Amino acid sequence: MKGYSHITKSEIDPSKLLELVRDRSAGGIAIFVGTVRDRNEGRAVSGLTYETYRKMAERKMLDIERAAASKFRVNRIASVHRYGTLNVGEVSVVVAVSCEHRGDAFDACRYVIDEIKRLVPLWKKEALGDGKERWVEGAWKKTSDASKSTRSRREG
Repeated sequence: MKGYSHITKSEIDPSKLLELVRDRSAGGIAIFVGTVRDRNEGRAVSGLTYETYRKMAERKMLDIERAAASKFRVNRIASVHRYGTLNVGEVSVVVAVSCEHRGDAFDACRYVIDEIKRLVPLWKKEALGDGKERWVEGAWKKTSDASKSTRSRREG
């Protein structure tokens, strides 16, 4: 399995990830493109700011890719997440997976994006339409035991 994990401040071109995962023995390629939407929980959103610990995030993304390769018949995987300030409509994350069969490609792609949202140290702050900002649920949170941390996840 060939993998590629990256955290970047630059715009993400999904077609470049598609090229990274192309493989002559792959009958299926699944790609997920996450974008900044203009609403969340009924409130207008004008943009997002992602913060991260880049080296740790890239290591965790590579671990996720390796786990996906062990669970599914993966030929190649590429995942890129953006950090910094993004406007509505901009691409924030792309996951591309190639496999011999489409079912494995779909399953592996969903697994990778779900695990990125669950495990990778990325924190998201919304810029709201009314000029206020708020950290979005899903950021790392402390549990009642100060020595442990957990991350709760909200779909979307």
